[in-house]
Amino acid sequence: MDCYEAHGAMYPGGNALNVAVFARRAGADAAFIGAMADDPAGRQMSAALEREGVNITRLRRVAGRTAFCVIGNTASGEREFLRADLGVSIIAPNAGDLEMIARADSVHTGRSAHVEAHLSAFSNRARLSFDFADQTGVDYVDAIAPMCFLASFSGGNMTDAEVATLQAQVRKAGANWCLITRGQNGAYLTGPDTDVGVPPAPAEIVDTLGAGDSFIARVLTGLLRGEDPRALMQAAAIMAGETCGQRGGFGHPAPIDIDQSHAMPIGLIHAHAAELADRARKRSAETGVPAK
Repeated sequence: MDCYEAHGAMYPGGNALNVAVFARRAGADAAFIGAMADDPAGRQMSAALEREGVNITRLRRVAGRTAFCVIGNTASGEREFLRADLGVSIIAPNAGDLEMIARADSVHTGRSAHVEAHLSAFSNRARLSFDFADQTGVDYVDAIAPMCFLASFSGGNMTDAEVATLQAQVRKAGANWCLITRGQNGAYLTGPDTDVGVPPAPAEIVDTLGAGDSFIARVLTGLLRGEDPRALMQAAAIMAGETCGQRGGFGHPAPIDIDQSHAMPIGLIHAHAAELADRARKRSAETGVPAK
């Protein structure tokens, strides 16, 4: 849940959840696999997914706290992550989750889900879409890109030369498609016999949160449908622009009703998530869930 304290409202969010919703809005059948607590935030999020038509049969209800992030905005509308609580969100896939993935055309996840240990199990069952966010380290990219149908990056601060270098690296590593979004500097898609760049669509910028997720979702659904790359990139730019015109990833606000006593500074979140992911992986291994 994304909490905007300055406005007293919380909105459903999160990378994989946002992509599921935007893929559904783009015409795909979409499902969300994840965990939430039975608290006001969890109930708000699951209700929003149901209203959006996203399948939540693999949604887990777990004792504890639904994850949240406190969001701020700069004067230009750029989102800022201030502090967060991971709650019950870091999980490992179980056998039922893998069965659902095996029936899908594609599965999307990303760095924020901390499921790197399970990516081979995902990619062996469906086309893998992975959001690297701003993680462009050579070792990290080379380890994950070979499994990717679509590898996506947030490159708002990247130069043209850095974009070209990263595209070449990702494609050489084995990813079918590489998407780099750069905010006001447009977005770039490279793939088989394809190298497309598009400018941002005209938009009134209220809040950039979720814009990258909507771009990824529209590109992914377009690639799966075999759409013309330039046309699908233009459609993705329009969807991202519309996302920037409202607060929150995809709407559905509610008054803030969440326990913030366990929140951490953003700088500590990824190390904590890695610890939680390792525990989840060990529990999963003990139950005999396939690793590949």
